[in-house]
Amino acid sequence: MGFWNTVTDAIGDFRVESVIEILSITLLIYLVLLIVKGTTAMSLLRGMVIIVIGAVILVEALNLTVLSWLLRNSFPALLIALPIIFQQEIRRFLERVGRTGRWHWPAGRARFESVVDGIADAAMALGEQHRGAIIVIERETGLEDYIDTGTKLEALCSTPLLMSIFYPNAALHDGAVIVREDRVVAAGATLPLSERTDSLQGTRHRAALGLSERTDAVIVVVSEETGGVSIAANGRVISNLDGPRLRGILRSLILPSSDLDRPTGPRLPRLSRRDN
Repeated sequence: MGFWNTVTDAIGDFRVESVIEILSITLLIYLVLLIVKGTTAMSLLRGMVIIVIGAVILVEALNLTVLSWLLRNSFPALLIALPIIFQQEIRRFLERVGRTGRWHWPAGRARFESVVDGIADAAMALGEQHRGAIIVIERETGLEDYIDTGTKLEALCSTPLLMSIFYPNAALHDGAVIVREDRVVAAGATLPLSERTDSLQGTRHRAALGLSERTDAVIVVVSEETGGVSIAANGRVISNLDGPRLRGILRSLILPSSDLDRPTGPRLPRLSRRDN
């Protein structure tokens, strides 16, 4: 009887503000799960939840006074510790929220087409020769932190230049090339590795995915083992691309939709989490 009285009182106090609060809390929990999904932080969060629930059950079942006091007084410290523990995930989420719309290509349509063709031709040629490569195309989010880790070039982007950079045993072939507008601004750059637990092909794909999770850059990856060509963007990877599909996806991701030609064939596939 007391339970139903409690339910009736709760329903009687239910207002529009209650709906807003419920939706806000639901959205907050969803965002937290979205931030840590697929990362090592998910395992950490799961472990913390299990420990807290276990401690609460022990306190209620055995009436443990000291443990109850410890739990009550630990929550303020926990609220301070959470942003520190999950700082990378929170930073990644805030960077995504702060991106505004699609990036506008400032160099002009003709130069854009030239860069896309050059990157696509180089990627396919490198794949045929099983020469690994990572080519990063900068968009709205600046990549200065990653440019500083490599060797600055400031050279016109072209297929011969990219082929020479990723020549086996060349000084800069192990790192990533970063392209800004129509110029290669750095080579041999170091990219952050993704913490995702998904099965990826190798270090290059993890690095490409890691940068796409932190920025809005578009990354073309060539696998040294299989010769396959992939694209990473917005925390997603699609692989096994041929030349026309590679060009089409690059154009759709980089060039504003108002500048794209009306498609004449089937729509391009959506980027997926898996790379095969």
